[in-house]
Amino acid sequence: MTDTVARQTLSGSHPVTMTTADGEVLEIRCGSDQTVVDAAAAAGFSLPSLCHQGTCGSCRATVTSGDYQLGSHSPEALPPDRGRDVLLCRTVPCGPITVDLPYDHGRILMGGIPTHTATIADLRVVARETVRLDLQLDPDEDGTLGSQFDAGQFAQLEIPGRDVKRSYSLCNTGNWEGRLEFLIRLRAGGDFSSYLRDEARVGDRLVVHGPQGAFGLHETGLNPRWFVAGGTGLGPLLSMVRRMAEWQDPQPARLLLGVNEESDVLGRAELDEIRMLLPDFTYDISVWRPTSAWSGHVGTPLDLLRRDLPSTPVLPDLYVCGPPALIDSVIEIATTHGITEDHIFYERYLPN
Repeated sequence: MTDTVARQTLSGSHPVTMTTADGEVLEIRCGSDQTVVDAAAAAGFSLPSLCHQGTCGSCRATVTSGDYQLGSHSPEALPPDRGRDVLLCRTVPCGPITVDLPYDHGRILMGGIPTHTATIADLRVVARETVRLDLQLDPDEDGTLGSQFDAGQFAQLEIPGRDVKRSYSLCNTGNWEGRLEFLIRLRAGGDFSSYLRDEARVGDRLVVHGPQGAFGLHETGLNPRWFVAGGTGLGPLLSMVRRMAEWQDPQPARLLLGVNEESDVLGRAELDEIRMLLPDFTYDISVWRPTSAWSGHVGTPLDLLRRDLPSTPVLPDLYVCGPPALIDSVIEIATTHGITEDHIFYERYLPN
């Protein structure tokens, strides 16, 4: 039996019934000029969403019945062959609709997105144009230092006093010390990247909005878990395998990281540590354009998937984070080898 967890009444509006992956039902009403994400926020809760402009894909869901209008959006966030999939930040109902949400109700933030202040505890270069940013949250009003989040989630970071806010995946795990870790690619001309490159110092202050997001581990039995990352898409996947190590999850796990050049390689020390803690964990790093000094795999993680999936005794669950082209290729390879899409979990990594 399901429970109705939220309601809202608006005159001249349409009912929207949303069912989460774990069976909770949320009922709201959505105005004729209002998106589902905005209507949910007016009802007092935040659906997983990031850009609110149809460019990131984090609010993707499936309309199972009813008519709607879908506003302009990036084909990288929602491909043309989407079926009844929509981006809820661009979806306006034309009448009653029902929606299947691809995440549990715990990923919906009741009462809005939490906001914290934090201090930069460490900032260091870990690869070409890539830094690791460590934050220390300030205590809450009751003195609590905890930083609780699910592996795979992200937070928005804001520079105080500036209209600069960017979203980055957390790469550590939830803790009671208030620690947050991020792997951030410094992009040319980016406002937050320029701040980190030229201005930020240990001891500086930031505002943290979150945690947010629906990407995370799924319990599907004892299937092996394979994680495929492109560049700093490693961040949320690193959080997931760290969480597996902390909980000593029994599933065999393998991580495939792809980068363009050797100078882009990151996370090796963290992955070695996980391999020591989690006995049935392995990882491979692929370099697309290596020098003659590179002794690892040459190519991309896609090459390893094509090579190894046919000989795998038990097909794995796949977790993917990277650019849209990587995700689309992983889905194509996986489905060709018999992995159904309900065992492929992904987050499209788009510049922000």
